[in-house]
Amino acid sequence: MSRHTAIPAASPGSASAPAPAPAAGPAAAPPPVPSVVAVIGLGTMGTGIAEVMARAGHEVIGVDVDATAARRAVTALDRSTARAVQRGRCTPEERADALARFRTFPDLRAAAAADLVIEVVDERYAVKRDVITALDRLVRPEAILATGTNALSVTRLAAETARPDRVLGLHFFAPAPAMKLVEVVSTVLTSPQATAAVTALVRSLGKEPVPVGDRPGFIADGLLFGYLNQAAAMYESRYATREDIDAAMRLGCGLPMGPLALLDLIGVDTATTVLDAMYEATRDRLHSPAPVLRQLTAAGLLGRKSGRGFYRYEAPGSPVVVPDAPAPREEGGGRPAGRTVTTVGVAGSGTMAAGIAEVFAKAGYPVRLAARSPEKAERAVARVVASLDRSVVKGRLDEGQRDAAVALLAPAASYDELAAADLVVEAVAEDLFVKQELFRVLDKVCRPGAVLATTTSSLPVVAIARATGRPQDVVGMHFFNPAPAMKLVEVVHTVLTADDVVATVHEVCGQVRKHPVDCGDRAGFIVNALLFPYLNNAVKMVQDHYASVDAIDAAMKLGGGYPMGPFELLDVVGLDVSLAIEQVLHEEFRDPGLAPAPLLEHLVSAGCLGRKTGRGFREYAGA
Repeated sequence: MSRHTAIPAASPGSASAPAPAPAAGPAAAPPPVPSVVAVIGLGTMGTGIAEVMARAGHEVIGVDVDATAARRAVTALDRSTARAVQRGRCTPEERADALARFRTFPDLRAAAAADLVIEVVDERYAVKRDVITALDRLVRPEAILATGTNALSVTRLAAETARPDRVLGLHFFAPAPAMKLVEVVSTVLTSPQATAAVTALVRSLGKEPVPVGDRPGFIADGLLFGYLNQAAAMYESRYATREDIDAAMRLGCGLPMGPLALLDLIGVDTATTVLDAMYEATRDRLHSPAPVLRQLTAAGLLGRKSGRGFYRYEAPGSPVVVPDAPAPREEGGGRPAGRTVTTVGVAGSGTMAAGIAEVFAKAGYPVRLAARSPEKAERAVARVVASLDRSVVKGRLDEGQRDAAVALLAPAASYDELAAADLVVEAVAEDLFVKQELFRVLDKVCRPGAVLATTTSSLPVVAIARATGRPQDVVGMHFFNPAPAMKLVEVVHTVLTADDVVATVHEVCGQVRKHPVDCGDRAGFIVNALLFPYLNNAVKMVQDHYASVDAIDAAMKLGGGYPMGPFELLDVVGLDVSLAIEQVLHEEFRDPGLAPAPLLEHLVSAGCLGRKTGRGFREYAGA
């Protein structure tokens, strides 16, 4: 996704003749896999592609008008292959061969002998057009031209050439040596032979080729950049800090990087350019660049490459984040002391309630679990004990730790037994009426000053708080499933929540080894507000017949480093739950782009809810 400076076109040679019409008869065999590869633009992405090709045995011609960029590319290959030798991934002889196969030049004419030319210059149409048309005049008629664009129209670029049938998109992901996905973008003009040859080449590199059509962002970036843009807008609105947004998505979704750190890695200017191109094509407000992206770009704060973007870095190009200077504190400022919590109550009997009870018991808190009936409470406690037993079998706990946690657990005969709790965590059905009724009961039962927390993931916390006579004591404490394993807790304060209540939850999270992130009482909080529009857009891609479920899942796992593809995740979460969250987001923000995809609504109406019913976007045996 990184790009380098524009490369001026070389002096034109003779123009290529238009492709002759194919002769009748059997289809021609696909051309051989390209052997000599030219890479135009030796920025981060171009250098990575060159390394991949050279280490796979191809002759690589690197072209960049900037001599410094060319030297950096050679140095990067030298260091990368040296590390590979140290780690036993290649021999010294293979390293020497790879270095010998990579040559750099300052002029496009060096690409004339290549079988495949890949341009990865600036993500600006005029720049790419000039490079592609110059190459079209220089290379041999049978050579294939590939653009590394991730947002511009490949079809439009191809149409500028005399041989549009040999032009396609070849979209690697950064860092190219590590990421397995390559999107192979065919247009209505691309010949099947060219597509087949490039697809075979990608497979020979040990990468996974995913065929896609010519649409802004293709699969991975089409889903990724809308999510990144929403995260930037969330930060700009001061809804949550950059650290909390990034931590929420890493810990709540298992992503390798938070969205703002990823924007800094990609380049804020690159992201803005990509979003602009996507918005021009789709007119979807989710792709209209957040103003903060334009402001950072105009100020030259482009992310890691400039040394500062959303974060500050040790030096341009360094991954080391430097903390900002602390803001001067107002007198009496800072978070107040929290309330004392020595005993915990949990209300509910499902998976989440049992998981939360386990978390507190393992941390040394006496826990009383109450449900609608004593029998349900007893079954929930039995579920916790079984989970602790499994942890012993798996070596996560020893028997003494298990026994200590079990001794702290007790089922309650009724909600009245939560009267002595300092903190009560509600984990009942995600229904506003049900939660309000329970909080009315807790309001009567619990002692004055007790903190009352709801685990809602989408309902307004303030509406739950107003069901009590003490809304200042009510806070959102959104655990993630499975609660014993997931480190994140979203701490949701309303306009009525007391500051010491928020402080109490932060202190308790520290005791139970969870990472708290602060956010306001807004639909979706942080994680769901960023996650579910991304999932909804994935459904729209399938609905529009742009890509298959398997291709989209593969693209996001291999290209984005996601632990699960969007459809795997939807089937695990439950399509009914996902639809309900998307409906809440759409109702609150009134953005047409957040309207649930009709395909999702149809599957829910048909009872295809995912793994729990045996069928969702995929079918499951033994459900």
